[in-house]
Order: sequence, then structure tokens, then C-alpha cells
Amino acid sequence: MIITRTPYRISFFGGGSDYPDWYLKNGGEIISSTIDKFVYISSRDLPKFFSHNYRVSYSLVEETKNISGIKHKVVREILKKYKLKKGLEIHYDGDLPSKSGMGSSSAFIVGLLHNLNIFLNNKISKKKLALKSLYFEQKILKELVGSQDQIACAYGGFNSIQFLKNGSFKIKNYNYKKNFLKNINNELYLVYTEQQRNSQKIVKNFIYDLNIKKEKQIYKIIEYAEIAKKYLLNNSHQEFCEMIADSWNIKKSIHKSISNKKLDDFYNYSVSNGAEGGKLLGAGGGGFFLFYVKETNKKNFLKKMKKNLVIPYKFENSGSSLVYLS
Repeated sequence: MIITRTPYRISFFGGGSDYPDWYLKNGGEIISSTIDKFVYISSRDLPKFFSHNYRVSYSLVEETKNISGIKHKVVREILKKYKLKKGLEIHYDGDLPSKSGMGSSSAFIVGLLHNLNIFLNNKISKKKLALKSLYFEQKILKELVGSQDQIACAYGGFNSIQFLKNGSFKIKNYNYKKNFLKNINNELYLVYTEQQRNSQKIVKNFIYDLNIKKEKQIYKIIEYAEIAKKYLLNNSHQEFCEMIADSWNIKKSIHKSISNKKLDDFYNYSVSNGAEGGKLLGAGGGGFFLFYVKETNKKNFLKKMKKNLVIPYKFENSGSSLVYLS
């Protein structure tokens, strides 16, 4: 049996500039970090005495003789790509819900590709894993997704990811800023809105608007990422956190589908009860808010948010990794 675990991510600044439609013309940059919440993928040889050749367990359990009979699109297309002929069982578990802005779909793809490469005795570097995941999600599945999640989930860590016009990327890890990470970890809270969304519909509108109408907003979002790097180097956690709300206000102005009245009301309630500000993670439309709460307001904020799911987390630096092999 092989078990891999792949982290979810929090994106702080630069969201929107990581779509190929944008950065292949203009360049882009993201500041993000992975956290200690994971997607777990396990695989094992399926003995021949079963009546099926493939068993896939997620929210459903599928058993089929042929790869083409697998209903889970990602699993089916990856197994087709690798042309697996012997019996295989795949099991998925996640610490966080899907469709919640935490990069879950990319984490699943990164984790499954990592697991299958180990299963096939293929050595794979973090860079190659990120590139394969990008290619699979964007070219094979033809999903409208950015390029930050696959890289973040494969590499792990607190990073700036720069996207170049030639299609390549540069990554710099900021994990060594331990006091900085500790401070922002203590004052940034993940709160679940209990709203799931179809990111593809939101992204379709987002991409159209960023190319036609919203260039100034995206350049401003990239500018925030540049400023954030300076705060990282200066260990200025308060200034870093204060910019998150400003960046969110710019992003949600790109298209009306990124936020809605219910989410705006949720945000305003949080701010009126101790949060300095925050942002909705991912493409928008639902999922998790990331709120900045000063230490002096922490007690009141948590009391007022007790009806909501506040997720404790720590930053992590391992990326997609093998945790069990037998």
C-alpha cells in the first residue's frame, strides 16, 4: 500500500495573475502558503480474485472492470494516461471540504499523480510533479484553473511564485521567517462560510473581465504581492495582514460573481465583531474566509463566531509527500 498526503493552500496576494490567459501576456506573481490540512490518497494492488479490476473510493465507491467505466473524471483520465493494466484500488480522504477555495481539486490531482508515480516506481521531483499536474488539469481536463495551486501543493511552504511570460515559473520559499510565520498564524483565522461553489462558472466570467475590462485591478493585485514581499523580508506581520482586506476589495470588484450579499453580510458581521478585515479564498462565491484578528480582539471574535466553523491550522513546508509504503 502507498499513502501520499498533499497540503491545501492559503493564497494571500496576487490571485488572478496566475491564469495563463493573463500571465502569458503580462506576467504575474502570487504569495501563498500551504497548511497542515491534507488530501490523503492511498493505492494498492487489487488481488485478481475480485470480480472488478478497479475500485475507487471517495464520496462514492466505484467498482469496474475497465478504466473507461470509472465515473470519477480525474481518476479515469489519469489512469488512462498511465495505461495501467493491473488491478488497482484508490482511496481518497480530505481534511477540508471540496469546492471551498483551498485548492482542493489541484491537491487531489497532485496527490494522485504523486501516488501513481510511486506505484509505478517512477522518481518524480517537486518541479516535475507541479508541471505534470498543471499540464493534466489545464490541457487534458481543460479546466479553467490558475497555475498557483498545483505548484504550491507540490512544493509546500510559504512562497512567492512568479509567473513568466514564457510560461515558466520561479519560486522562493519564505519558511525561514519563523517569527513572522508565528505572528500571522496567531492572527489569521480560517472561517468556513458553509457555501460551496462551482469555481468554473466564476472563473469563466473572471477571465473574460480581466482581459477586457479589468487590467488595472490585476496590476494593482500584483503590486500588492510586490509590497507583501518587502513586509516578509522586514518581518512586518501587521502591515502584511492589513493589506489582505485591500487586496480582497480590488479582487471582488472584477466581477459580481466573486462575492454576493450573503458573503458580504458574513464579512461585515465578522469585521463588526473583532476582525480587522480579510478575504475570501480561491475564485470566490463561497468556501473559506481568511480574517485578520489582532490579539486584543481574539477572545471577542471567537465568541461571536462560535456558530461558525473556525479551522485551526499551522503552516507547513513539506508539500506533497509519501507517508506510508508497504
